[in-house]
Amino acid sequence: MNEFTVPVVDISAYVDPAGTAEARAAAARSFDAAARTVGFVQVLGHGIPTAVTDAFGAALDSFFGLPLEAKKSYRTPPEINRGYSPPKTESLSLSLGLAPSNRMHDFFEAFNVGAARSDYPGVDLPVVDYAENVWPEEADGFREAVAAYFDEAGRVARTLTTMFADALGLPPGFFERYTDHSLDVLRMNNYALPPGEVTLDGDLTGMGEHTDYGIVTVLWADQVRGLQVLGRDGAWHDVMPADGALLINLGDLMARWTNERWMSTLHRVKPPIVEGCIERRRSAAFFHDGNIDAVIETLPTCLDADGTSAYPPVTVGEHIRAKLAGSRAGVANTEAEREAARVLAARPA
Repeated sequence: MNEFTVPVVDISAYVDPAGTAEARAAAARSFDAAARTVGFVQVLGHGIPTAVTDAFGAALDSFFGLPLEAKKSYRTPPEINRGYSPPKTESLSLSLGLAPSNRMHDFFEAFNVGAARSDYPGVDLPVVDYAENVWPEEADGFREAVAAYFDEAGRVARTLTTMFADALGLPPGFFERYTDHSLDVLRMNNYALPPGEVTLDGDLTGMGEHTDYGIVTVLWADQVRGLQVLGRDGAWHDVMPADGALLINLGDLMARWTNERWMSTLHRVKPPIVEGCIERRRSAAFFHDGNIDAVIETLPTCLDADGTSAYPPVTVGEHIRAKLAGSRAGVANTEAEREAARVLAARPA
C-alpha cells in the first residue's frame, strides 16, 4: 500500500501578477490531481506575510489565555455563528448525523468571526447568517490582528477559486457570481485543558469526524499532531502543516458541484497526549462558503455518463444551516448520508 501523503502545490503563479500562464496551468493540474485523490493540499506561495501570522498567533494566545468566565461572556446563541464556544458545547459529528446520544462532547474551545451584513452594503442579507461580530475587549490587539489575518485568508480563498476554475475547465471568474457576498467565517480553535479536568481514556475527542461545509477551507495550524484525515484506504492518517504552508481542503459544496470528482475529505482532531497531558494545539480555519442564496448544482462537465448526479440542487443557506444545526445546536443532520457512511466504514466494528 502506498504511504499516505498530502500533496504540496505552489500557488505563487496565481498570487504574483507576473505569474506565467504555463506556471498557472501547472499549479491547476497539480491541484486537480490532489483534489481527486486526497482532498487535502499543502499550499505554498500563498503570500501571507509572516508578521501577519505571528501577530495572529499572539492574538489567539491573548484571548484563549483569559479566564473561562471572561471568555464565556462572548457566547452567542447556537444559530449565531459568532463569538465564543466553550469546551464540550459542540459535536462536529452531528453535522453528519453521527454522535452517541446526541452528546456534545468535542473538547476544543473556539472563537468565531465572519463576514457581516455591514460588509456588503446594498445587499439584503439575513441578519442571523451575516451577524455582526463581537470582539473581546480584554485581549489587547485581538481585533486588529484577527481582522488582518481574516483579510489575508480571504484573499487566499479567492485566489484558490480562480485556480479552481482553470483546473475544472470553467470560464475565468466562474465562481465570482457565487461568492460576491460570501458567507465567510474564521474559526479559531484551541485544544488545551487544565490537568485533571478530563479523563484521558482513549475516547476523548478534540473535534469529531466531519466534512467542512462550504467551498474551500484555508487552515492555519501549529505543527503539532492531532489533525487526522480519512484516506481512500479507509484509515485515519496524521497530518501536520509543512514549514510556511497552509492546509487546504474542500467542502461539501465543492463535492456537490463536481459530483465528487473533488471530495470533501473527512477529518477529525484527536488530542495529542504526552506523558498523560494534552499537548496544546491551535488552529484557525477560514471557511469560504459562498453566497447564502447561491444555488449549487452539479457542473455540466461533472455529471455522470447518463447525465445524472449524486446530489440534488441546494442553496448554500439550506446546506449550511443543516450542518450548523448539528454541530452547534445538537440536531442531527439527516441530509448527509454519503459522508456519514464513509465515517461508519472507517470505525472499528
